[in-house]
Amino acid sequence: MRPQASRAWLPAIALVAAAVLAVESTAADKSEVTFPTRPIRMIVAQSPGGNADIVGRAFAARMSERLGQQIVIDNRPGASGIIATETTVRANPDGYTILLVPSSFGVNPSVRKLPYDQLRDLTPITLLAAAPNVLVVNPSLPIKTVPDLVAMARAKPGQLRFGSSGNLGSPHLAGELFKTMANVNMTHVPYKAASAALIDVVSGQIELSFASMPSALGLARAGKLRSIAVTSLKRSAAVPELPTIAELGYPGFETAAWQGLLGPAKLPDPVLRRLNGEAARAARDPELKQRLLADGSETVGNSPEEFREWATREIAKWAKVVKAIGVKVD
Repeated sequence: MRPQASRAWLPAIALVAAAVLAVESTAADKSEVTFPTRPIRMIVAQSPGGNADIVGRAFAARMSERLGQQIVIDNRPGASGIIATETTVRANPDGYTILLVPSSFGVNPSVRKLPYDQLRDLTPITLLAAAPNVLVVNPSLPIKTVPDLVAMARAKPGQLRFGSSGNLGSPHLAGELFKTMANVNMTHVPYKAASAALIDVVSGQIELSFASMPSALGLARAGKLRSIAVTSLKRSAAVPELPTIAELGYPGFETAAWQGLLGPAKLPDPVLRRLNGEAARAARDPELKQRLLADGSETVGNSPEEFREWATREIAKWAKVVKAIGVKVD
């Protein structure tokens, strides 16, 4: 008799389970419709006025209009973005705390012992924008192409000097990646600021730099520098006449100063899709695209899955470069 009594409860249990699933589905649909109901905090891992801050504020303004809630910028510079990232990792995964990181995000795991796992403890939302470096040389040098540079570097191993804004920044890493892929020996000269490095390229104190676009292109157009290539996989819309290093015999060569948007781990999928959708719409806004392109940045706005793949590749790529140049992990 007992087995029959037990089976008698099965239809009731099934009805309860179906009701629970229906409630959960309705709640998910509701969260997608109602999010957000209050302002969102965007933590920016850089000081006000930096490139990541500029990109973050531009996107926040566009996204706020469609979300119907303000996105408030919270600058948390320091420790190469670790302070800002750790704050986000500890936040509630409800979409009301999001994180904007610069390209140092891809380098940090190789040079520092992090108190979190970047891909496990965060939810990638989208890659907002990316700006390639531009390879510039002193115009008095007989270097007009990348093959010219490679030939001179091989003829004078260690004598060509490339300046950067500091160790492990995008210009430095671009130079180190080039050395590895082109099999050349050049000497890195770090400066406290990108402008100081370019001043020395102009004066001839050093020979070249893998510089950021805004300052370098202005000097190149004035004839004080010669720009010979960009470091993106495809040609930049800002300077379409310049070839990429990748197309000149070094396939896969890519470096960029980029900005990505992430949230805490376990961000609900409806919330993730809403944030991603509005960021992608902002990336397609003609006015925003043109504004950032003036500084050499191109908007992206890809899917969470594509951004996760991008970040994974960046971390793996720079791990190899950091190992090759012998940087010690802190």
